[in-house]
Amino acid sequence: MNVSSQSFASTLLFSGIDTIPAILTKAAPTASAVGPLRVGIVCNPKSHLNRGAQYAAGVPGVDSVFVAAPSTRTALAETLATFAARRIDLLVIDGGDGTVRDVLTCAEHLWKGIWPDIVVIPSGKTNALAIDLGIPTGWTLADALAAAARGRRVERRPVEVARNDGSRPLRGFLFGAGAFVKATELAQHTHRAGAFNGVAVGLALCWAVLQTMFGGARSAWRKGSAMGLRLPGGGEPDQRPRYLLLASALRSLPLGLKPFGRPRDGMKLLSIDAPPRLLPITAPTLLAGSESPWMARMGFHHLDAASFEVTLDDGFILDGEHFAGGTLAVRQGPVLSFVVP
Repeated sequence: MNVSSQSFASTLLFSGIDTIPAILTKAAPTASAVGPLRVGIVCNPKSHLNRGAQYAAGVPGVDSVFVAAPSTRTALAETLATFAARRIDLLVIDGGDGTVRDVLTCAEHLWKGIWPDIVVIPSGKTNALAIDLGIPTGWTLADALAAAARGRRVERRPVEVARNDGSRPLRGFLFGAGAFVKATELAQHTHRAGAFNGVAVGLALCWAVLQTMFGGARSAWRKGSAMGLRLPGGGEPDQRPRYLLLASALRSLPLGLKPFGRPRDGMKLLSIDAPPRLLPITAPTLLAGSESPWMARMGFHHLDAASFEVTLDDGFILDGEHFAGGTLAVRQGPVLSFVVP
């Protein structure tokens, strides 16, 4: 590995992590006026470290607990409809980022503007949302209930991806296209090798950049993917090959990576023209959070937008899963309240 590659790897491993969320103190969801606290738990039976067995004996201090481990999206939708009918106060999601995505997607029309508070128990292979919320790996339901009683919350808005065919919009927290699709496929190999969470993400991104740097002029990594990007009020789509497109409303990513620049609220975009230029210099600078004007001149564009439209010849990734491309309306989803330590 040459000096530039070592510098990039060091940036991945040692860049500072800004994970302090803006914590809101709200009234605890005790529901004392209408009855005991009602908790609905969705436990993904396929998650890496799920704690489903621990819920079978009940949850101390909570009278009304509804536990389900749906194995299909249809069963998940039915479970969530039951939770909504029982007017739960807390929605507990025991799983990784993909489980959170599926729950938020399947619950699209159930709660509308009156969502219950959400607890994330990070037990998946990737838990970027939990990392952004400052939730430790060993966080338990008992910890979450204690935090809920103290009224500790933060608000986040998922990314909502809709097609014009009337299908249910997807909701997740990290949207990516172009090289991000290939990088995610590499991350699946790191999962099988035993690397999870930020380590898997970091290894995948590092390998993707190295492939791009040393793959040659005809490398599939360098040539990019055809994309048409249109921002609100932007007229015709800006059609060009792009190396990568990312969008998220998270404030921070695993390993302290800051591809969107300074931590801030709202939906943020990163668009990189193809082929990417001077990666040995630009990659570590980008991931360290630089938004310098010279980065834009090199084809690295930071944008803030509540919505945008993108047309993809290839597919895209939403919270770790690959979906087909097409013309997509990408926007901010509802404001959700998450219980945090």
